[in-house]
Amino acid sequence: MGPIDPAAGSALRTPRTTVVRHPERAAYDFETIAAVLDEGLFCHLGFVADGQPYVIPTNYARRDGTLYIHGSSASRMLRTLAGGVPLCVTVSLIDGLVLARSGFASSVNYRSVVILGTGTEVTGPEKREALDRIIEHVVPGRLADIRRPDESELRATVVLGIPITEASAKVRSGPPREKTDEDWARHGWAGVLPLRLVPGTPQPCPRLAPGTPVPDYVSRYARPGRPPGAAASGDDPAPE
Repeated sequence: MGPIDPAAGSALRTPRTTVVRHPERAAYDFETIAAVLDEGLFCHLGFVADGQPYVIPTNYARRDGTLYIHGSSASRMLRTLAGGVPLCVTVSLIDGLVLARSGFASSVNYRSVVILGTGTEVTGPEKREALDRIIEHVVPGRLADIRRPDESELRATVVLGIPITEASAKVRSGPPREKTDEDWARHGWAGVLPLRLVPGTPQPCPRLAPGTPVPDYVSRYARPGRPPGAAASGDDPAPE
């Protein structure tokens, strides 16, 4: 599972991933797709097992051109996916609520990615590296403070690698776009209500040793990236 050249342009576009509805919002370059994946925390993983469709939420991490997911070796989902069944991965980031003057024109500002393909079980050193990458994806800096999995924990865990070779991104940004002159002339507030992920106050473990300080990677936690236009509007998602 080698890395994909970030300069691949529209190489991830296929007939199956070509966006039909609002194609002007689509992007197929690796840089845009990777940015959404790197900012997100959870993906939704769709597949069919024994004729029944499933969509499972799970965390993940990206390394170069591979998306990693993990779970229990007893997981039906992972056993099924390791068999090479077709799958679909989606990641969505909600940047704002678009409050138009009509319900029809109301919308959401978002960034999303769809990946199609199959997964392969990861073993050996790559398995440990993938698990480390998942920890660092969720909380950058955390890896230095935790115990690595022992052999029994590794045996109880399955890691799948999904090559990012067929994918698309879709992005909506900006203010409402009314359909008629009458709607533009309507009274009442319209605009965008920005939304962002904001960490709360850290809650220490009841068995934490007295005086243990909160690490910077917790107190200053923030996801990478920013919504389109955030810098210009002053809506900086970084912590104060």
